[in-house]
Amino acid sequence: MKSAFKAKPPRYPTNWGDFPAGEHIRTAVNTVCSDYAERIFGYHFAKLGTLSAEINLDSSPIRHHINHVPFDSELSGQCELNGADTNTCESKASSHAFKDCEYGDVKKSRGNTIVGQSHRLPFSENSIDGFLLANELDFAQDPHEILREVDRVITQNGYVIISGFNPLSLAGIAKYLPVKRGNVLHDARFFTSYRIKDWLQLLGFEIVEQRQVLFSTLFFQQRWKGAVKLQEYLASYLPWCSAVYVILAKKRVIPMTAIKPKRNLKPSFSAVGASVRASTLNHSRR
Repeated sequence: MKSAFKAKPPRYPTNWGDFPAGEHIRTAVNTVCSDYAERIFGYHFAKLGTLSAEINLDSSPIRHHINHVPFDSELSGQCELNGADTNTCESKASSHAFKDCEYGDVKKSRGNTIVGQSHRLPFSENSIDGFLLANELDFAQDPHEILREVDRVITQNGYVIISGFNPLSLAGIAKYLPVKRGNVLHDARFFTSYRIKDWLQLLGFEIVEQRQVLFSTLFFQQRWKGAVKLQEYLASYLPWCSAVYVILAKKRVIPMTAIKPKRNLKPSFSAVGASVRASTLNHSRR
């Protein structure tokens, strides 16, 4: 399998507003993720990345949501030079990562926020019932490490929701065109949904459902009134060329049944009758 490791890490978006059509993308992803989240039950739900933290999942039966955002290395370096306390640095890094605490209709909770790296999750094994990775793999240096961490932490029969940019779309083509070259969307990895599903299946996940949303370049905001009808038409007849896909996968663990060793039964003893011995003796004399 081809390695997905990238020597130079891509630029990481601070929120959906970094994209030209960020609000439009967030709304479409939020609609599908909310529908998926209604099927996930348990105690703990983790959102990895700043984009995932801005997805509103109030319809989820799980009430405890954890926002896991990337650590600010520049702020950490300043704290180390100044000799500040580690807890103070993490608090400042958390508030720095959430400097725009409100975007659209979403408000992020600072109380359940953890600052760290997605490929080194600070959770114990089999502790998280659901994960949301909203385009987190598109801006990861090594997406394999993130998925392995998710596989380590997720519970048996837990769910993971992954959204990503589709390279087989107008957005995938526009990425290589000289259109808004300074935008962070050009740094997105654009993995195909088939590749993401292949990685998940290798880790023992079952693909439950996949939906295709948005049929545009994503580098411009939609202002045409007939875009909604066109979106519905393309979703029905050309779903493979959507700009964004959302995957729902479930962790499957097959229980192992111990095989009991076969018992060596002793052969049953039967006494030979007198008539049998007599017939055998007569047969030998002949």
